[in-house]
Amino acid sequence: MNNYILIVIIILYLALLFYIAFLAEKNTKSKWVNNPYIYTLSLGVYCSAWTYYGSVGIAANSGINFLPIYLGPALAAPLWIVVLRKIIRISKQHKISSIADFVSLRYGNNRFLGALITVICLFGTIPYLSLQLKAISETFEIISDRTGNTYTSIVNDSTFYIAVILAVFATFYGTQTPDASEKHRGIVTAVAFESILKLVFFLSVGAYVTYYLFNGTEDIYNQISQRPNFEKLVTLHGLEGGFNWFYIIMASFMAIFLLPRQFQVSVIENTREKHLKNAIWMFPLYLLLFNIFVIFIAWGGKLTFDDTVNADYFSLLLPLQQGNNFLALLVFLGGFSAVISMVVVSTLALSTMVSNNLIIPYGFLDKFIKGHPEKNTQYIKNIRRISIFSIIVSAYIFYVNFSIELSLYSIGLIAFVIVSQLAPSFFIGLFWNRGSAKASITGILLGFLITFYTLILPFTIEAFTGSKEFTNHGLFNISLLKPHALFGLNFLSPPAHAFFWSMLVNILAYLTFSLTSKGNYRERNYAEMFIDSRNYSSLQDSALVWKGEAYVKDIKNVLIKFLGEKRTERALKLFFLKYKLPQNTQMADARLINFSEKLLTGTIGGASAKILIAGVVKEEEISLLEVLKILEESKEAIAKNKLLREKSNELTRLTNQLRDVNEELRLKDKQKDEFLDTVAHELKTPVTGIRAATELLMDENDNMPSDIQVQFLKNILQDSDRLSRLINNILDFEKLSTGRQQLVMNKKNIKDTILKAVNSIQHIAGKKNIHITINNSTNYFLNYDEDRILQVLTNLFSNAIKFCDADNGKIEINYKPERNFIVITVKDNGKGIPEEDFSYIFDKFYQSKNQNTIKPQGSGLGLAISKQIIEKHNGKIWAEKSNKNGATFGFKLPFN
Repeated sequence: MNNYILIVIIILYLALLFYIAFLAEKNTKSKWVNNPYIYTLSLGVYCSAWTYYGSVGIAANSGINFLPIYLGPALAAPLWIVVLRKIIRISKQHKISSIADFVSLRYGNNRFLGALITVICLFGTIPYLSLQLKAISETFEIISDRTGNTYTSIVNDSTFYIAVILAVFATFYGTQTPDASEKHRGIVTAVAFESILKLVFFLSVGAYVTYYLFNGTEDIYNQISQRPNFEKLVTLHGLEGGFNWFYIIMASFMAIFLLPRQFQVSVIENTREKHLKNAIWMFPLYLLLFNIFVIFIAWGGKLTFDDTVNADYFSLLLPLQQGNNFLALLVFLGGFSAVISMVVVSTLALSTMVSNNLIIPYGFLDKFIKGHPEKNTQYIKNIRRISIFSIIVSAYIFYVNFSIELSLYSIGLIAFVIVSQLAPSFFIGLFWNRGSAKASITGILLGFLITFYTLILPFTIEAFTGSKEFTNHGLFNISLLKPHALFGLNFLSPPAHAFFWSMLVNILAYLTFSLTSKGNYRERNYAEMFIDSRNYSSLQDSALVWKGEAYVKDIKNVLIKFLGEKRTERALKLFFLKYKLPQNTQMADARLINFSEKLLTGTIGGASAKILIAGVVKEEEISLLEVLKILEESKEAIAKNKLLREKSNELTRLTNQLRDVNEELRLKDKQKDEFLDTVAHELKTPVTGIRAATELLMDENDNMPSDIQVQFLKNILQDSDRLSRLINNILDFEKLSTGRQQLVMNKKNIKDTILKAVNSIQHIAGKKNIHITINNSTNYFLNYDEDRILQVLTNLFSNAIKFCDADNGKIEINYKPERNFIVITVKDNGKGIPEEDFSYIFDKFYQSKNQNTIKPQGSGLGLAISKQIIEKHNGKIWAEKSNKNGATFGFKLPFN
């Protein structure tokens, strides 16, 4: 492909990334930018050029040995919901902006430790960055058909210009604000977009090789299996190979947490913890998809080219060999995407670490104290911009001088082993409070020195001299000091060998110094805050151990130098409101010291923030016993606050219950009054009728016609019956309530009892043209008091008739066995039961307002009596809520 066309395509692609990043920054609150899919895809920055090309190379030469690099992260992913969530919470609470800040904070914001971690990450990442530049250079030469061209000068090296463009991209979107703890939504969204592209393009070439150039996976396997060295491509090579796998899996397991770029996207750029729930399965799935075709591309390339070309680039060379330039271009862009993601995010993370842990704390603090807020902000931005360019230039120099000597796979593993030296301080420090800064520094230094001796030094000597004397014979020709066979351990690969010895020494040093030397009060204080995750938020706010004299005015002046007056005023105002302190407070306490350090951490790093605040306060030394006492008091205070909060919640709950009970009593009292009014009215009406009729009969006895006399006598009889029923209802309820009413139990057929009840109210239903249906005719015999059950049925039927409309009313009666009960239901198509009535319809004084009459009829005792009768039978009565039309009442009686 023509050089200039390829360069134009690259520029257009970079312009697209700029545009995507621009849109994301412009719409930072959009759901298209803030969602678990963008977050998970951004984690795909792990899949760099090493994944895109190096995995194919190692699969072609060593078979399945490419897998451990992906098994480690896949095993780590399920732990994110516990470990990574804790890391994210701590980082957000303290405005952490890098892994150096995170680890140094755990050990009391130790300045030297932060600087040491930064140097370690630089040693590990710059060669890794050079790997990416190497991939760009070599793939550019392949696709532009310039293979064989060697480096002559920067001026005619396209890789240099691409590196500069990447630096500009990272600078533009990574240094817009001095607070490095703020989110970079533009970069994250662009990285997520590239993760999709590189996966799709890699799957495309995988499918092309497997199903177009060959007849599927079986065809490739059958052909490659005929090769004499096939067995070594599909086996672990015994116990020794198993150990190699184990150590590389462990290194990659740690790297997914510790690589600066991974910490940046997984922790710093995390907007919501709940995104982890998706990431724990989506990220392993992403890695699985990326590796489906690796072995088949590798074997396909091996069958096609044998050992005549660099196996790393089989995915690019195979379509080119077939003249498929378009697919080759897609593969190139996929690899280019992998490079851009890694370079941009890594340089962003490293520039923050260099700025906050090297340059500012060791050279610029005095200048910042004397400077103006706006100038300080600009200085910080410029420091990070220069850092980004310096890091990429360093990577470019490394690429020119060293990376030709090693494969993508080897450089990547060196980076993993170097950054793994942070693991003991990082992981053990999260869960063990004895770890000290001295132990962390000692462990990291010794581990790095072992790595340097066993891995970096042999590579450097060979690159400069071309001699393997040191590698083969060791220091001073002592065989036990061979860098790749230290103390006679000669069966591991160089990276696994370096990882084993360095981690062994690192962990032993960390544990030994932690147990034999005590950290200062700040270390112990932050250790407690890191480890105690049960009361984490409260402990972070109130448990900083500090004793001394400090003035709000002095602290405010420091904050203004970096945050500006307006932002400082707003922050302090919120602080005083949160802790209910007067706005004119003069003396600062531990909480304000802690709060102020957090505010500065995102801008200048934790170590520098500690130094600046310490410079304006008079702090007194605190003994370890005082630290423990203060921490215990803080924990006790938190426990007491929690207990008080629980008591308060309990009182609130009881108050609400009491209010509900009072409201219910008030309503029942009101119902009782209405009931007594109704009873009095009901009693008075027949009595009045009887009295009036009797008086007329007495006054007009001689002159009154006989037929009218008979009518008056009938009226007297009806009113007497009505009065008798009312009195009987009241007496029945009273007897049932007090337990004085005994049931007369006999074995009866429920079918007959239902028919009796229907017959007794059939004439009333007939007058209103209401149709009654019984949906069963089966005989079921059980023991019950028939008179009382008739009373229940009659009451339910009467209610149904009362609430049904005349002429179109329907009542359905059903009964069926259910377990050890017979269930009887009465359903009508009337007005139904209002929602507000359901809680009260079986209460003794309640009358529904939903009747077909202006004034409620009856005494309000019918359903209450029915409930008492059914419960006396060890049954249950209810009203169904699920009906859309009408009402359904049911009750059940036991067979035994």
